[in-house]
Amino acid sequence: MRRNKRVDPVLLGALEEQVMLAVIRTAEEAYGMNVRRELEEVTEREMTIGSVYATLDRLEAKGLVTSNRQSLAADAPSRRIFAVTAAGGRSLSLTRNTRDRLWKGVNVGALSET
Repeated sequence: MRRNKRVDPVLLGALEEQVMLAVIRTAEEAYGMNVRRELEEVTEREMTIGSVYATLDRLEAKGLVTSNRQSLAADAPSRRIFAVTAAGGRSLSLTRNTRDRLWKGVNVGALSET
C-alpha cells in the first residue's frame, strides 16, 4: 500500500502566491485562462497565459496544487481544473505569516518623507 507523503510547507514566491490565491478565488472554474483573468482583474497587470501555466505546473510538481481534466459537455473540449492541496494551504499560511512578521515595525510612510 502506497502512502501519500506529507509535503512540508514552503515559502512561496510572489507569483506562486498570487496564482494559488487566484485558484482558490475561482474555485470550480480554476482553469488556466480563468485563473489568468482573475489575476489580471485583481492585480491590474497583464499576465501571459504561458507564465500562468508554467507557474501552475511548477506548483503541481511541488504538490501544492492538483489538476484534473473535466468536460462541460460530451462534445466539448476538456479543461484542466486546478485546486490547492492541503500542503498548498499550509504553504500559503507560512508565506503570509512570514510576510506579516517582516512588515511589523515597518513604516513605509517615513520613507516617502525623506
